[in-house]
Amino acid sequence: MLNRRHFLMRTTALATLAALPVAAQSAPAVDIFIPANPGGGWDQTGRLMEKVLLSEGLISGATVTNVGGAGGTVGLPQFAGQFSGNGNALMLGGMVMVGAIIANNSPVSLADVTPIARLTGESLALVVPAASPFQTVADFVAALKADAGAVPVAGGSAGGSDHILLGLIGKTVGVPATSMNYIPYAGGGEALAALLGNQVAAGISGYGEFADQVAAGTLRLLATSAGERQEGIDGPTLRESGVDVELFNWRACFGPPNLTPEAKAGLVAMVEAMATSDAWAQECAARNWTRILMTGDEFEAFIAEDIARITDILRDLGLAT
Repeated sequence: MLNRRHFLMRTTALATLAALPVAAQSAPAVDIFIPANPGGGWDQTGRLMEKVLLSEGLISGATVTNVGGAGGTVGLPQFAGQFSGNGNALMLGGMVMVGAIIANNSPVSLADVTPIARLTGESLALVVPAASPFQTVADFVAALKADAGAVPVAGGSAGGSDHILLGLIGKTVGVPATSMNYIPYAGGGEALAALLGNQVAAGISGYGEFADQVAAGTLRLLATSAGERQEGIDGPTLRESGVDVELFNWRACFGPPNLTPEAKAGLVAMVEAMATSDAWAQECAARNWTRILMTGDEFEAFIAEDIARITDILRDLGLAT
């Protein structure tokens, strides 16, 4: 016979299950592996995926794990090894990881996991602390030309999209990549703390990671890397500011290696259902993320093309051999 405490616990559990969509009651629990520290773009994307997958009844629960370091190349081999063959596991990744794999000569690459879906794209933002003397991109460029080493710039891991953008800015304005003072951080939260603490002169990351601080006036947006001004972002592009550079960061999810065709198809179907939902669209719009869903052979071909493109960029910038 159940005592009162056990009765209440059982009643609460049954009520919770009954409140779930019918699909969720038979949906799997998933592991969401984020190869970055909390606070950055992959972390935000992974936790948003958890939220929408649950709300849409596509999963019954999720375990989220963060393993940061070296643009995802610390977590990547852990995911590939620990979850091999697991059809209920997803890892976040994207352009940052492509660059980090190349720059760090990582023995484990995206060839060792299973592409599932490209999800979002985001222009990068160049920001400075509110007290910075840099009011415009022209001010920032002038300081780089005067003494690039005296202008520390915070961003994600070495070889990632943030680093690539700084290198492209330098190359375009005639500042050698080797003279740039790039300070890599394992997570967006750490880079943000360095900016707010005036430990660095500027920062580069996805606009969404800086949006709240820009709105609050603690950070100043100098420019974005978009090809043209984006709705909801009050600031010029680099091109408008006289620096002919455009760069678009993308984020995606991957399954572990050694999946059966059925397991891969199941993950693709689940992520497609999430990424085409109204809830996902609304959440992405609130974060100024562009939805760029791509799956299957098209996504695999895109990855191969992007690896080749980024390899060439990193070689030009002296960031890869």
